[in-house]
Amino acid sequence: MQGANYSGVTEFILIGFSTFPHLQLMFFLLFLLMYLFTLSGNLIIMVTIWSEQSLHTPMYLFLCALSISEILYTLAIIPHMLVDLLSSLHSIAFLACASQMFFSFTFGFTHSFLLTIMGYDHYVAICHPLCYNVLMSPQGCACLVAWSWVGGSVVGTMVTTAIFNLTFCGPNEIHHFFCHVPPLLKLACGEDVLVVAKGVGLVCITVLLGCFLLILLSYAFIVAAILKIPSAEGRHKAFSTCASHLTVVVVHYGFASVIYLKPKGPKSLEGDTLMGITYTVLTPFLSPIIFSLRNKELKVTMKKAFLSKLYPEKI
Repeated sequence: MQGANYSGVTEFILIGFSTFPHLQLMFFLLFLLMYLFTLSGNLIIMVTIWSEQSLHTPMYLFLCALSISEILYTLAIIPHMLVDLLSSLHSIAFLACASQMFFSFTFGFTHSFLLTIMGYDHYVAICHPLCYNVLMSPQGCACLVAWSWVGGSVVGTMVTTAIFNLTFCGPNEIHHFFCHVPPLLKLACGEDVLVVAKGVGLVCITVLLGCFLLILLSYAFIVAAILKIPSAEGRHKAFSTCASHLTVVVVHYGFASVIYLKPKGPKSLEGDTLMGITYTVLTPFLSPIIFSLRNKELKVTMKKAFLSKLYPEKI
């Protein structure tokens, strides 16, 4: 990264779990199981969607893209975290730290953009069903997914470039278990730190809030349209279509709001570490569970595929 300052600090020490010395082995086993479940859950969703012709629709294309972004997001953070839990060094090279920040922000914000597009997909399906095939054509859906990845990459590049063009004079201890913005800003020195902190915060909050407001707007129209459906069965079917997406949105933005909108005040390393676990480990862990259990069509297809493997002679 051109312009980055290497003279003061060449590596960082991650001390996020140092306050839990007797729990590190337990954390390792717990997070390893949750990570493996996250990977397998998202892979099962992807394989199910691609192998079942009836699921080749825009909604499940977006879900597949969401699973990919979630796998890559956790891949950027959790493997290094697991190694640190078993290591006594806890160090991360300067460029590795920058890479981790870039990929975590890129895939994290790609996730937000995809959730927004999924809200728009539900809006078109319920409010404008006759125009659905035109508005959500395969080419249009591919473009929406591509722009989500581009948008995530732009945010990741902006944040990472702004942070790692600061001067880090030392100490080099990051009070977190991965390279996150707030603890890194505390290690930076110079006159630009406050400006960069406000700029990065403004970009992140604006993007997250913009995506969230667009999702709220989509669901405002969706609820209005559903309430006009005369039959209770029709209303229930329309609501159930949106249930899994809406639940993931609440979980995703609920934890994000705690991180980005929490009031300033005394902070503890233990609190920051435990809070970080919610959006790096817990949220990706819950997402495939929610989509698998709350999406009836996907659940039935996964069950059918599982039974066909166990009892192929009955299928």
